[in-house]
Amino acid sequence: MKIIIIGAGEVGFHIASHLALENKDVVIVDKNANALRRVSDNLDVQVLQGSGSSPTVLEEAGLRSAEIMLAVTNSDEANLVACLVANIVSPSTKKLARIRNADYDDYHGTFRENAPYIDTVINPDIEVVKTIDRMMTVPGAVDVGEFADGRIKFVGIKVDEDSPLNRVQLIDLPGRLDGIRLLIAAIMRDEELIIPRGKDRLMAGDLVYFITASEQLETTLATLGKQEEPLRRVLIIGGGRIGYRLASVLEERNLSCKIIEKDSAKCDRLADRLNKAVVLHGDGSDQSLLAEENVGDMDTVVTLTNDEETNILASLLTRRMGIRKCITRISKFSYFPLMATIGIEQVVSPRLSAINSIIQHVRRGKVLSAMSIKGEQAEIMEAVAMETSAIVGKPLRSVGIPKGALVAAVMRQDHIIIPSGETVIEPDDRIIIVSRREAIPQVEKILAVKLEFF
Repeated sequence: MKIIIIGAGEVGFHIASHLALENKDVVIVDKNANALRRVSDNLDVQVLQGSGSSPTVLEEAGLRSAEIMLAVTNSDEANLVACLVANIVSPSTKKLARIRNADYDDYHGTFRENAPYIDTVINPDIEVVKTIDRMMTVPGAVDVGEFADGRIKFVGIKVDEDSPLNRVQLIDLPGRLDGIRLLIAAIMRDEELIIPRGKDRLMAGDLVYFITASEQLETTLATLGKQEEPLRRVLIIGGGRIGYRLASVLEERNLSCKIIEKDSAKCDRLADRLNKAVVLHGDGSDQSLLAEENVGDMDTVVTLTNDEETNILASLLTRRMGIRKCITRISKFSYFPLMATIGIEQVVSPRLSAINSIIQHVRRGKVLSAMSIKGEQAEIMEAVAMETSAIVGKPLRSVGIPKGALVAAVMRQDHIIIPSGETVIEPDDRIIIVSRREAIPQVEKILAVKLEFF
């Protein structure tokens, strides 16, 4: 598969890194020589200096033979123009554009149906707000994902010393859960990701990812000792695009919301556009201001400024002031492994959200959605079982699921199956697969349609 990436910033770099490790044929285009030098020094991909909206540059990059073009520069307009030109040069190439400005929200469908014929519009800000909303409403969750149209939940929680999961061998888990359908899909232990087997034992301090039916989530969390008071009051630190979107969602749900923003012009805009939220002008990392606003009475604090250090400091301060749930925005991928060591577990990233939105479109097979797990060590994906793919028609134990991968759930019509080795996948089943990064190419092979079918 040949993929052209327009933009060598953080998103472009990390998508290229992701794909290069899977032996995809990647060409990355950017006008910035320093950005390209970083790519060529670290990744085994082709680089080309020039404008992604230039037909000559796109021709030189090999657009006509590319299956996908990703326009992920920091400029919405540049991404739109790149897709327009790409559609002229190679109409058959699938085009994805990263567009963040809320002014374009109502036009995403138009872009897909009319020129420049963008196949998929990705707005990472929207995806981040959805992620934050899920994390706020699921007690104790470090990560939350949804699959099968919301019917299946994928949740990451910490195992505490007094947790019923502590020291339990996975093979014995069903007997501890009172008939709840639950599968442990992955374990993070000391920054190492484990795709578990029956003999593995859970330990205090583990970050455990489990899959369960959505209607059983509340009961499952209660059984695992993860219960909290209902969400009522939220403090948002940072009133940029994401802060505004989140506040709007909270207003729609009639939740109490305060926003602290140090830019007075942004405060004025927020006050004009929001109906119920309280907008405060000030520094969200100022301890005296936080104390004055009784931050300890809040159920959740979400730090969303454009400055990572401010977000981290504000989260640590509010934790010390009694807040149990702090959700922290991080942009630099190098910071992710450090967060847990300083006590920050709930982390969101617009850049990671963009990557998650994009990755599903570069997977072979009919992949509906994909989500990276904690530092991109692994991925969970939802795919439709195609009639002629290798995974269909025989017990899972005979399929050749690669080491480092696990079929975690199957949805057949309206019935959710937690599979065993004897489970037989049928055509059109929705399959939830967890895979370590290095096993993804093999997972793609068993999901892809067999060529002899044609």
